[in-house]
Amino acid sequence: MASKLKEGTSNACNIQVLHKTCEVNETLRNISPRWKMQILHSIKQGTRQFSLLKEAFPSISDQILAKRLSELIMDELLNKTAINETVPQQIAYTTTKKGEELLKIINKLHDWQVSWH
Repeated sequence: MASKLKEGTSNACNIQVLHKTCEVNETLRNISPRWKMQILHSIKQGTRQFSLLKEAFPSISDQILAKRLSELIMDELLNKTAINETVPQQIAYTTTKKGEELLKIINKLHDWQVSWH
């Protein structure tokens, strides 16, 4: 989920026009916020807790990391699970089937980009 836009702005109008002409633009807008795909990929690779994600991406703020994790959950790309045997209770994140399918596509896009540069 991308950030909300103010109605009536030229950016909001442009997004509506792009959505009407090519729905792929909405998909790209939803997955393109900084860190979003890196976080999803890192969780798929085994970095499943907030503190470990912070270590993996030290320049990301806690606020942005939490926001991106929430967006990925709302987009149904991640699951959030409490680890009951820990004190204090910790949270683990795992990719959903939908998230894993998206990562396959992202990896293909990456391969395409590499082959042309």
